[in-house]
Amino acid sequence: MTLPVLYSFRRCPYAMRARMALILTSHTCELREILLTDKPDSMLEISPKGTVPVLQLEDRIIDESLDVIKWALRSGSDKMHILSEDEEAMSDSLIQLFDSKFKYHLDRYKYSSRYQTLKEEHQEKCLEILNNLEQKIFNQPWIFGKLVSLLDISILPFIRQCKIANPAWFKSQKFKRVISLLEHFESSELFNKAMEEFELWDPKKPKVLIFPSSEL
Repeated sequence: MTLPVLYSFRRCPYAMRARMALILTSHTCELREILLTDKPDSMLEISPKGTVPVLQLEDRIIDESLDVIKWALRSGSDKMHILSEDEEAMSDSLIQLFDSKFKYHLDRYKYSSRYQTLKEEHQEKCLEILNNLEQKIFNQPWIFGKLVSLLDISILPFIRQCKIANPAWFKSQKFKRVISLLEHFESSELFNKAMEEFELWDPKKPKVLIFPSSEL
């Protein structure tokens, strides 16, 4: 059986959450680590929009991160929290919020020069969303308790980007449960496996790199 092929960029939060889903569901694939400034023709031929992740299966192409996660979760995982009906509704709502409003303001906060926006205005919008999340977190170490969930892997890569934009500002805020959640995420074995460094894929000298390199 041919392994699925995953085109990925290590630091991209969308690719990051897709890789975590593959790890948690024990899916193995051929990893092709790329640069977004030098996208290989083989990826653009199957996904012209040119974003990662792109998962190439024998029968189809999946080029949206949440769809990669949904595909992976079909096989189930004993490493993940099973959502109740209420938790699923909360998870869907927050993922939609972070994928839309939070990501919109995060980009304009991080790259204010590129977007020609007022940095502080978009920083404040990110703060509002994170303060709202703070009121919904009661369990530790993950949002719903002892096991990581779909919600954790979907939004934490973006919260991490917000922290990286200004670590001192982020750490000084009052959303202490969010900070604690992010610290747990960044120190987890899951995060470290998802962020393992692989050499760039060279289409002229293709080498098969297996991801993940070991089980969780």
